[in-house]
Amino acid sequence: MTKPKRVASPYQRNALAPSLVAAATLFLAPAILGGDWDMLVLFLVSILAVIVGWFAIQAKQWWWPPVFLAIAVLWNPVLPFPFEGIVWTIVQPVAALVFLAAGALIKVRREPTAKK
Repeated sequence: MTKPKRVASPYQRNALAPSLVAAATLFLAPAILGGDWDMLVLFLVSILAVIVGWFAIQAKQWWWPPVFLAIAVLWNPVLPFPFEGIVWTIVQPVAALVFLAAGALIKVRREPTAKK
Protein backbone atom coordinates (compact mmCIF):
# COMPACT_ATOMS: atom_id res chain seq x y z
CA MET A 1 0.00 0.00 0.00
CA THR A 2 1.43 3.37 -0.98
CA LYS A 3 1.13 6.46 1.10
CA PRO A 4 -0.97 9.27 -0.33
CA LYS A 5 1.11 12.10 -1.71
CA ARG A 6 1.34 15.15 0.56
CA VAL A 7 0.18 18.39 -0.93
CA ALA A 8 2.05 21.49 0.17
CA SER A 9 0.07 24.38 1.53
CA PRO A 10 -0.46 27.17 -1.00
CA TYR A 11 0.51 29.69 1.70
CA GLN A 12 3.58 30.29 3.78
CA ARG A 13 3.51 31.94 7.19
CA ASN A 14 6.77 33.83 7.53
CA ALA A 15 5.69 35.62 10.70
CA LEU A 16 4.82 32.45 12.63
CA ALA A 17 8.27 31.60 14.05
CA PRO A 18 9.17 35.11 15.26
CA SER A 19 5.65 35.47 16.68
CA LEU A 20 5.99 32.25 18.67
CA VAL A 21 9.35 33.34 20.10
CA ALA A 22 7.98 36.77 21.03
CA ALA A 23 4.83 35.27 22.59
CA ALA A 24 6.87 32.85 24.69
CA THR A 25 9.09 35.71 25.84
CA LEU A 26 6.10 37.88 26.72
CA PHE A 27 4.32 35.09 28.59
CA LEU A 28 7.48 34.58 30.66
CA ALA A 29 8.21 38.32 31.01
CA PRO A 30 6.30 38.93 34.27
CA ALA A 31 8.47 36.30 35.95
CA ILE A 32 11.68 37.55 34.29
CA LEU A 33 11.28 41.33 34.57
CA GLY A 34 12.74 43.04 37.58
CA GLY A 35 16.01 41.14 37.36
CA ASP A 36 18.99 41.05 35.05
CA TRP A 37 16.88 39.96 32.07
CA ASP A 38 14.96 43.23 31.58
CA MET A 39 17.03 44.49 28.67
CA LEU A 40 17.02 41.12 26.90
CA VAL A 41 13.21 41.01 27.00
CA LEU A 42 12.96 44.58 25.70
CA PHE A 43 15.45 43.97 22.88
CA LEU A 44 13.90 40.66 21.85
CA VAL A 45 10.29 41.89 21.82
CA SER A 46 11.03 45.14 20.01
CA ILE A 47 13.19 43.47 17.34
CA LEU A 48 10.65 40.70 16.77
CA ALA A 49 7.86 43.30 16.55
CA VAL A 50 9.73 45.02 13.73
CA ILE A 51 10.30 41.68 11.97
CA VAL A 52 6.64 40.63 12.21
CA GLY A 53 5.58 44.10 11.09
CA TRP A 54 7.83 43.78 8.04
CA PHE A 55 6.31 40.39 7.17
CA ALA A 56 2.87 42.01 7.45
CA ILE A 57 3.94 44.70 4.99
CA GLN A 58 5.21 42.03 2.60
CA ALA A 59 1.87 40.21 2.91
CA LYS A 60 0.06 43.51 2.19
CA GLN A 61 -1.87 43.30 5.47
CA TRP A 62 -1.71 46.98 6.32
CA TRP A 63 -3.58 46.83 9.63
CA TRP A 64 -0.72 44.97 11.40
CA PRO A 65 2.27 47.35 10.97
CA PRO A 66 0.84 50.14 13.19
CA VAL A 67 0.16 47.56 15.92
CA PHE A 68 3.72 46.25 15.78
CA LEU A 69 5.16 49.73 15.54
CA ALA A 70 3.39 50.52 18.82
CA ILE A 71 4.76 47.32 20.40
CA ALA A 72 8.28 48.13 19.15
CA VAL A 73 8.05 51.62 20.67
CA LEU A 74 6.59 50.48 24.00
CA TRP A 75 9.19 47.73 24.42
CA ASN A 76 12.12 49.72 23.01
CA PRO A 77 15.32 49.23 25.01
CA VAL A 78 16.98 52.51 23.95
CA LEU A 79 14.54 54.82 25.74
CA PRO A 80 12.55 52.43 27.93
CA PHE A 81 9.31 53.57 29.47
CA PRO A 82 9.21 53.24 33.27
CA PHE A 83 6.21 50.90 33.28
CA GLU A 84 5.59 48.86 36.40
CA GLY A 85 2.85 47.22 38.35
CA ILE A 86 -0.32 45.44 37.41
CA VAL A 87 -0.90 47.30 34.13
CA TRP A 88 2.50 46.26 32.74
CA THR A 89 1.92 42.71 33.99
CA ILE A 90 -1.42 42.58 32.15
CA VAL A 91 -0.08 44.18 28.95
CA GLN A 92 2.60 41.49 28.51
CA PRO A 93 0.21 38.56 27.84
CA VAL A 94 -2.07 40.80 25.76
CA ALA A 95 0.87 41.62 23.48
CA ALA A 96 1.72 37.90 23.38
CA LEU A 97 -1.80 37.15 22.13
CA VAL A 98 -1.40 39.86 19.47
CA PHE A 99 1.82 38.17 18.31
CA LEU A 100 0.08 34.77 18.19
CA ALA A 101 -2.84 36.15 16.19
CA ALA A 102 -0.52 37.86 13.74
CA GLY A 103 1.62 34.76 13.35
CA ALA A 104 -1.46 32.74 12.45
CA LEU A 105 -3.05 35.33 10.14
CA ILE A 106 -0.11 36.84 8.25
CA LYS A 107 0.45 34.67 5.21
CA VAL A 108 1.56 35.01 1.60
CA ARG A 109 0.78 32.82 -1.37
CA ARG A 110 3.67 30.60 -2.38
CA GLU A 111 5.14 30.95 -5.81
CA PRO A 112 4.37 27.91 -7.96
CA THR A 113 7.39 25.72 -8.49
CA ALA A 114 8.31 24.25 -11.83
CA LYS A 115 7.82 20.49 -11.99
CA LYS A 116 10.62 18.40 -13.35
